[in-house]
Amino acid sequence: MSFFYLDVVLGSLALFLLQHFISARRRTNPLPPGPKGLPLLGNLNDVPSEKPWLTFAKWGELYGDISSVTILGQTIVVLNSVRVAVDMLDKKGAIYSERPVFPMCGELVGWQNALVFLQYGDRFKSFRKTFHNLIGTNAVMKKYCPAEELETKRFLRRVLATPELLAEHIRKSTGAIVLRISHGYEIEEENDPLIRLADEAMEHFSACSTAGAFLVDVIPALKYIPEWMPGAGFKRMAREYAHTLSQMVDQPFQFVKQQVAAGTALTSFTSSALEAGNLSPKETFDLKWQAASLYSGGADTTVSAIHALFLALSLHPEIAERAQAEIEAVVGHDRLPTFADREHLPYINALQKEVLRWNSVAPTGVPHRTRQDDIHEGFFIPKGSLIVPNIWKMTHDAATYKSPMQFNPDRFIGSQAEPDPRDICFGFGRRICPGILLADASLWIACAVSIAVLDIAPGVDEAGNILKADVDPVTGHEQTSGTVSHPKPFPCKITARSERAVELIMEDD
Repeated sequence: MSFFYLDVVLGSLALFLLQHFISARRRTNPLPPGPKGLPLLGNLNDVPSEKPWLTFAKWGELYGDISSVTILGQTIVVLNSVRVAVDMLDKKGAIYSERPVFPMCGELVGWQNALVFLQYGDRFKSFRKTFHNLIGTNAVMKKYCPAEELETKRFLRRVLATPELLAEHIRKSTGAIVLRISHGYEIEEENDPLIRLADEAMEHFSACSTAGAFLVDVIPALKYIPEWMPGAGFKRMAREYAHTLSQMVDQPFQFVKQQVAAGTALTSFTSSALEAGNLSPKETFDLKWQAASLYSGGADTTVSAIHALFLALSLHPEIAERAQAEIEAVVGHDRLPTFADREHLPYINALQKEVLRWNSVAPTGVPHRTRQDDIHEGFFIPKGSLIVPNIWKMTHDAATYKSPMQFNPDRFIGSQAEPDPRDICFGFGRRICPGILLADASLWIACAVSIAVLDIAPGVDEAGNILKADVDPVTGHEQTSGTVSHPKPFPCKITARSERAVELIMEDD
């Protein structure tokens, strides 16, 4: 017994010393450097609401690859290099794979069931496994290539008919592709109800997912107050948003169920899972949200990338001409490019990469959150810290990309090719985008087919004078702020390259 009590005493002493050691490390290791904040408020005034990635990049120049600020007690750590992003978010994925909790967007509206906001755990792993099985390999993605090619052809028809509505056509086409792949749903040409519903839900998402937009995200206890109380307008707004979101999730799913039962379902993410066997209520609920996650995660981001493609080609007609010459040499004039041509079109492939690098679709990604304290490179990273990878800085780092503000596909060709931006712009670690292959395919086919049949040039006024797009002197083009950033409206003239091009576009599906 004496040995037992001695073990207990020694064990307790060891535990005390361990706790003391950890506590001492917590006190002696500093937070990553950053701008000096104010008492209580911290760095509330240091983080801009517009284009924060530019400010974060300046912090990188001043404080190094890892910097931090504290706002009302919340630590935010900014990563400004690929090296630290990989070291922390990838190699230490067990610590850095949680997501922030936003009461308004998550609990009150319901987006906590979407993959992007799922906390790391069994349900998250199940979602990821399903995504991998259905759209996560090149072999599986091949069955969706015909749908991608068909919807891109329909997109070109709309553009030729009303080129001034380019932005609207891009959004409609991207939604059509993702809905077709996620639910096997073919949209109606005019005022499609599911496209309209999904656009409304995504507008709500943008409104409620912006950090700090609602006081309840700062003071979570406010979510318990009743709607009738003064200042509780956010509760009524959340109820409206939640209703729209529920419809966006349920309506296309019910459509697929009916199609599967009738034996008429097109191959899709949802139909493949339903046809694999009987699903439990929990599995059915998760499948609905997996499909909704596929749409919400892919539609808006791909819209930004395709819009940036047209902007880049309008600003650089010499690049468009070179890309057209490659397509003419490989594909000819008697058909449209297909995915089968991809390996034979190196300049088109480089052009696609440069679009992703030049126009950061998600400039700061979606923040990660630490699940425990960590010490990294001598800096203390507290549990619950928000970790922001500054993807814009990583894809515009002069140490990695020569003349990074310049649009130049040649940087990805030859023996001295620069790093592939697809290894950066889709995120890091266990939170890397599971729809990489789908997004990659959608942008590539839009790039190849649009260049094959369209001339894309700067816009002109009624007198024929060239209209110049607004160009940010720092970045080279104007982008909107937000989790997903888009090119700002720009003048663009789009015409068919030839009568034969029009014939190819108008051929029966």
